[in-house]
Amino acid sequence: MHLGANSLSLTVKDIQASKSFYEKLGFQVFLGNIDEKWLIMKHGDCVIGLFQGMFERNILTFNPGWNNNAEEVNPFDDIRVIQESLRKAGIEIINEVDPETNGPGSFMVIDPDGNPILFDQHR
Repeated sequence: MHLGANSLSLTVKDIQASKSFYEKLGFQVFLGNIDEKWLIMKHGDCVIGLFQGMFERNILTFNPGWNNNAEEVNPFDDIRVIQESLRKAGIEIINEVDPETNGPGSFMVIDPDGNPILFDQHR
């Protein structure tokens, strides 16, 4: 199973302060809109998202069909295939994507320690 690009989505209190902090660590803005209070930042192959007021907790994110430069990869495992594989493995799916659809979709699972993991396909 290929999960796609991965990143850590961080919930932040002050997007400007967090942006400044991560820039000092060598990260650069890659995508996003600071006025909407979200940024995607990169440092080499490391990708983090900064999100102010959007999530309660930090989230591990996978993007099927993308690499870490937000470029399409082919072939890739569709999110519905990943969802069904996880379901068959006994993992509870939260906010599942409709298996009868195609294209973009998302779902979430929670690891044994309560950490949310988002699978978010944009294509």
